[in-house]
Amino acid sequence: MSAPARTAPAGPSPLGVRRVLDPAGVLPQAAWRLDASPRIAEDEVRIELSCLNLDAASFRQLREAHGGDGAAVRDAVCAIVRERGKMHNPVTGSGGMLIGTVAETGPASPLGLRPGDRVATLVSLTLTPLHLTDGLRDWDGTSERVPARGHAILFGRSVAARLPADLPDELSLAVLDVCGAPALTRRVVEERARTGTAPSVLVLGASGKSGSLALAAARRAGAGRLTGVVPDAAEEAALIASGLADVVVRADARDALGLHTQLARRGGESDVTVVCTDVAGCEHAAVLATRDGGTVVFFSMATSFGAAALGAEGLARDVTLLIGNGYQPGHSDHALDLVRRDPGVRALFDRVVHPGRALGEGART
Repeated sequence: MSAPARTAPAGPSPLGVRRVLDPAGVLPQAAWRLDASPRIAEDEVRIELSCLNLDAASFRQLREAHGGDGAAVRDAVCAIVRERGKMHNPVTGSGGMLIGTVAETGPASPLGLRPGDRVATLVSLTLTPLHLTDGLRDWDGTSERVPARGHAILFGRSVAARLPADLPDELSLAVLDVCGAPALTRRVVEERARTGTAPSVLVLGASGKSGSLALAAARRAGAGRLTGVVPDAAEEAALIASGLADVVVRADARDALGLHTQLARRGGESDVTVVCTDVAGCEHAAVLATRDGGTVVFFSMATSFGAAALGAEGLARDVTLLIGNGYQPGHSDHALDLVRRDPGVRALFDRVVHPGRALGEGART
């Protein structure tokens, strides 16, 4: 049952605590249910929806749970939003992000947005109050991009970016959905490059959105050998054509021993491993592929902290494990710049945004 509309209490609440309905006393991301009523408080912003972008792990789980039945997937998303007042997949714990138009801003909002601005939210749907009015009737349930009507609420500590005029909306949405990945990859690689040695970088899920951006960011940051791991022949061909990786390995990233054997023949262990897969069970392979003293960055929402930590312990690997933070200062501009300037990245994104389209002429070979 939908939560009854209520009036938000007076006074600023930049973390959005006023919107928590159940349980009381937690932050919006940890809440089971949020108040998504349209009346905004003085530091909030109301967004009229254009579309949602489900994160890859959540969409995959929903698709598999419903046997690929698009109508059932659509009904499941509607049910989650109706019950929880946000898009927060209870299985994966993840959601995605959205684009829309600013409808109203509170007088104390610090976000610098104005009515009429077209924006993408850079905070997860798992903490964003959301109300749908169209039953997602224009979505067939077979892709991560979800045309939607309704509204969302941003808090004082939310993050949003105005949509760039020079890129198609669907491309901008896809890029901004994963813009934390290249920013943190750049930082990790730059820190290692300052020691005077170009670090080798391995990316699992390298032909996807976050994976392609991570490869490009690592190259710019001073990486040495770049290795990309992909699951099948089509992804292998696409990554080779993009020119983003020096070495392309086709392997199941869940098969730690099999991947380790292949990598031993193709350059060995890496200094930095970045996990961008949308499937669970890649933690041990990532740890085993990273040399002692190295760093593993997990951007997959399917990551198990326990599996990663206990796996490193059991393998006696002295590696630093980082959980990718979706926010880094300047992350959206950095990611959009990579797509604008690197034809290989743009080609892989076009392939994701427009399934079935071959790599464009701009792709490096």
